[in-house]
Amino acid sequence: MIVSHKDGTLLRLYIQPGASKSNWDGIHGERIKLRIKAPPVDGAANEALVAFLAKSFGISKSKIQIIRGETSRQKDLLVELPLEETLSLVKTFINF
Repeated sequence: MIVSHKDGTLLRLYIQPGASKSNWDGIHGERIKLRIKAPPVDGAANEALVAFLAKSFGISKSKIQIIRGETSRQKDLLVELPLEETLSLVKTFINF
């Protein structure tokens, strides 16, 4: 789910695009589930995902990269924050 990476923290996510609103939705298997309001068309959901995470973590969008799963619901994102800080922030949104 959340793994240390040499450049920050790796988040393993499961995304549900086209939701009524964007929010944290708990755990889905071995991934953190997020609902994203934007539809999965022309990268809109990916852009909305990065913007949602940036706002949630209080960082700029440039500090978040999708490194695996551009066209999949299962995505791995690199967040340029230390593991401990990322864990603390995520725990404010979901219980795990």
